[in-house]
Amino acid sequence: MQLDLNLLTALDALLEEGSVAGAAARLHVTSPAMSRSLGRIRKATGDQILVRTGRSMVPTTRALAMRTEVHALVQQAHKLLSAQQELDLAALERVFTVRWHDALTAACGTALITAVRRRAPGVRLRLSAEPGTDTPELRRGEVDLESSSGVPVFPDIRHRLVGTDRMVVAVRPGHPLAEGPLSLERYAAAEHLTVSRRGRLRDQADDALATLGLERHVVAAGPTAAFAMQLALGTDLVVTLPDAVTRAARDQLGLVTLPVPLQLPDVPLYLLWHQRYNDDRAHTWLRDLATETVQALFAPPAASRQPLTTDRTGQ
Repeated sequence: MQLDLNLLTALDALLEEGSVAGAAARLHVTSPAMSRSLGRIRKATGDQILVRTGRSMVPTTRALAMRTEVHALVQQAHKLLSAQQELDLAALERVFTVRWHDALTAACGTALITAVRRRAPGVRLRLSAEPGTDTPELRRGEVDLESSSGVPVFPDIRHRLVGTDRMVVAVRPGHPLAEGPLSLERYAAAEHLTVSRRGRLRDQADDALATLGLERHVVAAGPTAAFAMQLALGTDLVVTLPDAVTRAARDQLGLVTLPVPLQLPDVPLYLLWHQRYNDDRAHTWLRDLATETVQALFAPPAASRQPLTTDRTGQ
């Protein structure tokens, strides 16, 4: 059966107005056009819908029974197809999957969950571990928001730069490197630990040292920043980490922070999402809230909250 859903709007107007002329005026059509719609509705339903009584028309028993349901269906359709839907955070019920690297989750996870619970108690967050290899979950819609230090290569993945982080050195209290100025030679000669979910024993510090004719002594790779900091706390291993996203964890562990004695590029931090969510108001709210939460890491303690950065398409 082929059903013209425009008839549902016409039926709602007819039942509300109780006349062909009133319904026509309400929908800004002519009375003959509305009469034709009524005829098609009668044929589709097998009911007269409106019958004439004297100079007026009254709904049939079936029309009266369906009036409330018809009106509700029309209102739901208008809400569904409206380009400007209002977002009711208090009534919002949704599960978002956020996949950030471990240091960012440790630094901002609590603040993000608290902010979401305060504003939208019906929203639940699934904080997912960052995978060991690149995966298509973001494109498949299995992940809503992701962190990255690089711009996405796929044009359908949108990105937003939320901050840049400098690199610092972390060592245990009493470590020999903490005594006196940290020279380039002392840094290179120490035993180092890299942070790599893929187990890489080389990173940007090694590349920078190579241009100066130096080489680090890397003895191990740890999968997460949390593991690397714990290992540095109990050994003489040196770990080079992003400053802002690991600051709270370093302070909690009591690690000593030293400047890196060579020029390293700042590490950008991006939030990524699929383009299907560009106009999703609930998703827009989440990524704006996540942006505010993450940007607080990079703001000086006394600084006011910075405005949101501009979205970029990567195209």
